[in-house]
Amino acid sequence: MIARQVVINNRSGLHARPAAVFVQNAGKFKSAITIKHQEKTINGKSILSVLAGGLSCGAAIELLVDGEDEQAAADALMQLFAAGLGE
Repeated sequence: MIARQVVINNRSGLHARPAAVFVQNAGKFKSAITIKHQEKTINGKSILSVLAGGLSCGAAIELLVDGEDEQAAADALMQLFAAGLGE
């Protein structure tokens, strides 16, 4: 399992378009992808779960990736966050 710390920098947080970009990319991997924020555990492959997470700008999250392609998935998703998730 790989765990990475990320701060959401998008003005609107992880809502609508950036959430869709994240979920679409997470779905390309076989590994389980989970977002942890405070007491919440969010399925990173479910658009409804990600949107319901209410992750706003400045939220510190932990990205957990577990599975056979975990390194590739973690690297790709971290690059997405660094690039602003399409915004």
